[in-house]
Amino acid sequence: MIGGGLDIIKTDNPGVFERAQVGLEANYFVVRHFAVGLGAEIWTDQKSSFMMGARWYANDNVFVRFRGLIGANDASLGAGYAKALTEYLRIEGMGDFYFASTEFGIRVGLSYVIKRN
Repeated sequence: MIGGGLDIIKTDNPGVFERAQVGLEANYFVVRHFAVGLGAEIWTDQKSSFMMGARWYANDNVFVRFRGLIGANDASLGAGYAKALTEYLRIEGMGDFYFASTEFGIRVGLSYVIKRN
């Protein structure tokens, strides 16, 4: 699964459209409800980060994720909901708490599921 998202709300944002945070990631499902991932977090006003993480899906829609951010030297724990738009395309909404910076963010994104035949 590949995807990307944009933080629409983050507690350290000084105002609307004053800075942005975008995430790009690829996740591999080790088993049906557990995926490991790699990606990047890109900020407009600070150093970008390499991301490593994991997702556990309670069902086809609800998930919990943990991510380590190398560059920002932070880690986040979050939960989200994924809604299928088509067989392969999903829209996701999620919230993350960042441990080192003690910030909270809400992100919206799209993901594309690559299925093996």
